[in-house]
Amino acid sequence: MSDKTEADPASPPARPTSGEAGFSLVDLARWGASDADAAALVAEYPLAWVMPRGADATQPHLLPLLARTDEAGRITTLIGHMGRRNPLVRAFETAPDALILFTGPQGYVSNACVSNPHWAPTWNYAQLRIEATVRLEPEDGDAALLALVEAMDAAERTGWRPHDVGPRYRAMEQAIIAFRAEVTRIEPRFKLGQDEPIGTLREILVNHPDPTLVRWMRRANRDRL
Repeated sequence: MSDKTEADPASPPARPTSGEAGFSLVDLARWGASDADAAALVAEYPLAWVMPRGADATQPHLLPLLARTDEAGRITTLIGHMGRRNPLVRAFETAPDALILFTGPQGYVSNACVSNPHWAPTWNYAQLRIEATVRLEPEDGDAALLALVEAMDAAERTGWRPHDVGPRYRAMEQAIIAFRAEVTRIEPRFKLGQDEPIGTLREILVNHPDPTLVRWMRRANRDRL
């Protein structure tokens, strides 16, 4: 629930104007995100739903993805891998257009966080909807596995590498196929308290129990805190 006015997700999307970027269902000035925010979300929440455009209910799969950016910091490519028996392989061989959905920080914001008795609770979240063209790369399994391990191991720095599994590695590598998704459109929606009065926002930041959600709320509201 919320006492704020938002577009109804069930209603038909507004047609974007020429050259418009971002999520067409919402006020982009309020709910959009910077290129850096989008890249940070993918880095922190790399597991995404990947599906062909027009997929049926059996085709979407969760896959970890890594973002590659251009000099301006815009996400241009997502790289990943999947099992060769995954039905996405045949789907993308037939038609390479993909829809990729990332869910970032999210959580319920209780009215216990604020002092205004008339304020209604809400749900805050961040998401990215990405359209892309997928190119399968059968010879790049080694590189895809190593890139993912290095990214995921950045904090612990164990130094572990895929080849450390020993003789089993080659069979494991041959069972997967790498892919590269060239991004054609990114539609962010970061609903992280940008519409809250500054006093209410400060109360939520102090009282909300989820430090990760609070950190992202601070990031989304950095220009007015």
